[in-house]
Amino acid sequence: MARHLVLDTETTGLDPRNGHRLIEIACVEVVDFIPTGKSFHEYVHPDREIDPDAERVHGISLASLRDKPRFPEIVDRLLDFIGDDKIVAHNAPFDRSFVNAELSRCGRPVTADDQWIDTLALAKKKFPGMYNSLDALCKRMKISLAARDKHGALIDAELLAAVYLELQGGKERALDLTMGAVERASHVVQTIVYGARPRPLAPRSTPDERAAHESFVRGVLKDKAVWAKYGV
Repeated sequence: MARHLVLDTETTGLDPRNGHRLIEIACVEVVDFIPTGKSFHEYVHPDREIDPDAERVHGISLASLRDKPRFPEIVDRLLDFIGDDKIVAHNAPFDRSFVNAELSRCGRPVTADDQWIDTLALAKKKFPGMYNSLDALCKRMKISLAARDKHGALIDAELLAAVYLELQGGKERALDLTMGAVERASHVVQTIVYGARPRPLAPRSTPDERAAHESFVRGVLKDKAVWAKYGV
């Protein structure tokens, strides 16, 4: 079973090395390249101001976060949800730097680089020389953006999950998985072994029933019973 967590974050600014913090984080679970509907989503109080440029992108104000938990309050649930499975993100180094900065502040081990899969890098390989933002990929792949007004971690993670599945083969991969299931089922059927069939088969009728039938044929049908000529 291949489990991936498609992750997105919103932040107070662009660089955790300048003291910027996470303010929203979301993960969407995908198992064997099929979204399961399970997700993790939290808003986080950053204990600092949000840059105006960042707020214009995601629309999250510091006032709206006044009753939200700090990162140390959600870290255990986040790590339990992610586990050791692969994390998928668009421009993964950005999200990884913020997640690892928050983990370091909590005294927790940071995530390894090889735990992350960067969909931006995948898109650049598939569409070299093209604009490969999440919006551009959704439009190119005909993934609806109707539910999206501003950037938000959960909606962006859900959109990215759809993009990631397309980058991994989309409908062709779904067909491969379906055919694999058919082949496995066929193998199970082929391995079922039946015992040898007795020949001739034992009669299902009782001796009395067979005697009554013979009496009926001889006494009523007589020579009209065609099968009697063949000893049946």
